[in-house]
Parts: sequence; C-alpha cells; structure tokens
Amino acid sequence: MFATARTHPGSNRDSSRQHNLSTVLRLVHSTAGISRAQLTRTTGLNRSTIAALVAELSQLGLAVESDLDTAQLHGRPSIKIDPSPAALALVVNPDVDVVSVALVSLGGHIVNAVRFHTVRAPSGVEVVNIVTAVYSGMRTSMPAGHRVTGVGLAIPGLVRTDDGTVIEAPHLGWQDEPLSSRLGEALGLPVFTANDAVVGARAQAAFGAGRGVADLVYLYGGASGIGGGIISGGRLIQGAAGFAGQLGHTHVRTGGTACTCGSSGCLEAEVTRAALIEAVGLPAGEIENLEEVLLEKLQDGCANDKLSAVIAHQIGLLAVGLKTVMSLLNPSVIVLGGFLRILVRAAPGVLEEALAGCGPHRPWENVKIELAPLGEDQILIGAAELVFEPLLADPAGYLQGLEGE
Repeated sequence: MFATARTHPGSNRDSSRQHNLSTVLRLVHSTAGISRAQLTRTTGLNRSTIAALVAELSQLGLAVESDLDTAQLHGRPSIKIDPSPAALALVVNPDVDVVSVALVSLGGHIVNAVRFHTVRAPSGVEVVNIVTAVYSGMRTSMPAGHRVTGVGLAIPGLVRTDDGTVIEAPHLGWQDEPLSSRLGEALGLPVFTANDAVVGARAQAAFGAGRGVADLVYLYGGASGIGGGIISGGRLIQGAAGFAGQLGHTHVRTGGTACTCGSSGCLEAEVTRAALIEAVGLPAGEIENLEEVLLEKLQDGCANDKLSAVIAHQIGLLAVGLKTVMSLLNPSVIVLGGFLRILVRAAPGVLEEALAGCGPHRPWENVKIELAPLGEDQILIGAAELVFEPLLADPAGYLQGLEGE
C-alpha cells in the first residue's frame, strides 16, 4: 500500500513566500537597483508585502536599502533597493596563457580581478593551485560580513552538465578533467561549470546587448578558439548533453586548415587570434593591447600587406560562418566578443557588406550585429550567473544549505 503525502499547514504559504522572495531578488539583481515603488508595480504585490520581502533579503545579506530614489519625479519618494555587495561569487576562467580569477557581486559587479599569466597551458591541478592561492589572498582583504556563495567555472571546452567534468578542452590539453570536483574539495564551496562562450551569452542576456532579446547568438573568440552561446525564445540552448553552441566548428572553407575537432575548414581553425597577433607583430607580453595597437596601426596607415590580407581573409570567413548561424537559428541579435570584435572594428562596414551582399529577403537581412565590451568581463560576469542562479531561485534555502555544509 502506498503512503499518501500529507500537506503540512503553511507549506503553500512557504512556497509562495519563496517564490515572491525569488521574484524580488531577481529584479533587484537584474536591474542592479530598483525602488520599492517599482517593485510594487512590477510584481503586483502590495507595499507591505514588498517591505517584508525586502527586509528579509536585507537580513540575509542579499539586498541593501539605500537613500531615497531621487529619480522619481512625482508622488511620494521611494526607498531604493540595491543588490548587496556582500554576496559574492568566485569566478575562474582558465585559458592557454592565463588563469583569470575574480570576485563578482550580485548585480554583475566585478569587485576584484586577478589575471595570472602562465608560460604554457596549465593543467587542472595547476589551475586549482593558482585559484587556491589567489583566493586566499582575496579572503584576507574581504570586508567583514562579505561571503562567497560558490564558484563559477568558465571553461574553453566541452563540459558535462551533470557533474561539471571537462570532457575535452583541446587547446588546454584536457580530457575528462574533474576540475569542478577538485576545486570544490580545495575550497569547500559548491562549484558550477559551463563552457566559456555559454556563460558569456548568459552575461549578455542578463546585463549586456542581449538584455530583453528573446533570440540571441553570442560568438566569442579567444586564445582557445571560437565558442558560442545560443538563446532562443528567451531560453539558453544547451542540447542533450550540454554541448550545444559549438559554433566555432561551423564549416567555412572546403579543404581548409585542420581543426582540433578532427575536421578541417572550421571557423575557429581559419579565424584565429594567433594569426592576427602575428600579423600585427605584437610581443607576447602585450597581447592584452591587441585591439589598441591594431587600430592605431590602421589609423596611422602603418598596416602592412600581410595584416590587411589577414583581416580581409578572416572577416570573409567570419561572414560565411555567420550566414550559416543565421540561417539555422534566425536570431535578432548577434553579439561578437573577444578578438572577433577587433576584426569588425578593424574594417568598419566590411562584415555588414559581406552579409548584405547576397540579395534581399535572406535570414540575415534584419539581424543586428553588436560588439561586446572590450576585455574578459563578460565571461567573468556570466560565470557568476552560474553561481547566482540557485541563489536567486531560493535565496533563503540556498544560504541555509551553505551553512549546513
């Protein structure tokens, strides 16, 4: 005989409270600050309920009530609710020549960032050692009352969604690397792992050019190749095993350069940061200045034939890849990050001309091309979203779980 589940008095009330608490915190987080009056209008909850929910979030260390909202021109001034700077995520993005480590607070604010340069691609164990040492230093300067709620890992490779194992990161030389579990054991924190371009897409959707966009493609070019993140119908597309978005392996050239995936002529094999760096003649220690140096050379008329040819070649093949992406996914916005934005800035209008040169009424006709902000910030902010998602879904419950570990 099967037992019948009993409904405990107050369980529905607790579920409603959790939902409302989550709703309010998501709004505070996504807007990076919102007034009580706006919360009341947006949620449909009454003022006393909003006041109680905000008070609870403040007590949990997740929200802060600040000065009166002076932007409100009419009626009674309203208290402004900001995401608390005390709720933090530790984020990590290893690449072939650098391990980026940062603390990101609710609201998508990077409060501390360290780029640890390496002479070669680090192993998983080396990444754990680097992060542990960097985090130890960060903790000593962390203000009282601040707490890290988890670790967000952004990996340039394939990540298994159920346990965070890095199935393959070819440019790092990793296969079946249990970095997530290793880092969790070393730091004593929950770890959430995803592909770096996927978390970049999350950041764009939450705070960047993709905010409020239901159909978005984010394409990021870095030292480890080109990755992508896809948002369709307002939902992040992950695929059956979490491997969706490998847009760097879109075929763009028949009989082209061999790719790490075993094929040839893939977008990331043909369009590379290394080729751009070599053409510019940039020393290894100045790679972070690639965009500035390249644009300066072009502006001063110092670009040689090799550099001009590389830019033209890469933009042409990028256009081929984007046409395929647009035909398959029909996004309204494509955001280009990393060195891909440098290509677009190096030859203004050329990419748009290549996309428009195939006649009207094509899938790419009304697609808007946006450039992500310079730097790695979007990857780091997106990695923090991995940590904040369960916190946003159940603020009190998640924090209680942390205290119980």
